[in-house]
Amino acid sequence: MLCEPNFWKNSNDYYLNVLKSDWYKLLVKLQNIIAVETTKFYEQAGLSTVFLPITTGSISSPMGRGSDSLPVKINLFGVDTYLADSMQFLLEYGCRLIDAKGVYYIMPTFRGEDADSRHLCQFYHSEAEIKGGLYDVMELVEQYIKFLSKKIIEKLGAELKNKIGDISHIEKVAREKKEFPRITFDEAEKKLKELYPSDIDKYIKYCEGWRDITSAGEKAIMKIYGGPVWITNYDILTVPFYQQFDNKIKGTTKNADLLLGIGETVGCGERHEDYQELLESLRIHNVDINEYEWYINLKKKAPLKTSGFGMGTERFLMWVMKCNDIRNMQICLRFNGTNILP
Repeated sequence: MLCEPNFWKNSNDYYLNVLKSDWYKLLVKLQNIIAVETTKFYEQAGLSTVFLPITTGSISSPMGRGSDSLPVKINLFGVDTYLADSMQFLLEYGCRLIDAKGVYYIMPTFRGEDADSRHLCQFYHSEAEIKGGLYDVMELVEQYIKFLSKKIIEKLGAELKNKIGDISHIEKVAREKKEFPRITFDEAEKKLKELYPSDIDKYIKYCEGWRDITSAGEKAIMKIYGGPVWITNYDILTVPFYQQFDNKIKGTTKNADLLLGIGETVGCGERHEDYQELLESLRIHNVDINEYEWYINLKKKAPLKTSGFGMGTERFLMWVMKCNDIRNMQICLRFNGTNILP
């Protein structure tokens, strides 16, 4: 059976070790399935792809409340800009350009924090934005995950079983007819408090004005449900400013994270449709309005209800390969602050 190679611990001759590794030969095959079948899935679903740049002046995870990542700032021909942490904003823009149900892409994402067992400095994002609300995009995500699982079993099931052993986790999702379990953050917190009343801080992170779930908390919730599970309605200050407020559950947003494998693998949400509400959210999150003037004008001049999601392909494939350290999911090693060849 294949074991995680952990070649990332020594960048010297990394690529030569990769060339000899059955782990990475299998990973490349899985990446190809993701790329090919994603296009087929969206063709059937009525979405259109868009070609987008990897640079942006409007990062979607700015340094403010609700940010979960550090932006990568560069100087390009004398102009300060950023490498994309997500192109969600331009996917929203793209939704207004086409007659299709929505738009999608798979492209690189850059993050400023150091890599660890759950995070990469550079990874591939499978993102989509559709015309509709939160539950519409959650349904799309489930269809997408189940579709990819079926194709992986169909095209690579025998080899996967031979190399990683039990693949019942993929088979279960591939044949699942019902929607994945859905609970609110309040419900998740309640369950964790019942299970771990004296140790809740290990599972829920409490900050001034907002709460978040830890990786241990995510694993505990997945164990309760025996597989993939959605957590919806995070606190307003837990998520970035662009998520729509949910007036039915005060103080929360219309967002959802799909827990799969090591934890959060897909994040999705409904966007502010009203520009006045967007202005209020920017204020609450302590984000400079001037930096997002174009985004405000987009909402003001071309209002449209959209929702979208982002899936880290490496995290999804970690679930497929039963991998515990995301640093084993890079064909070409990339760590911030380190010059690595090739």
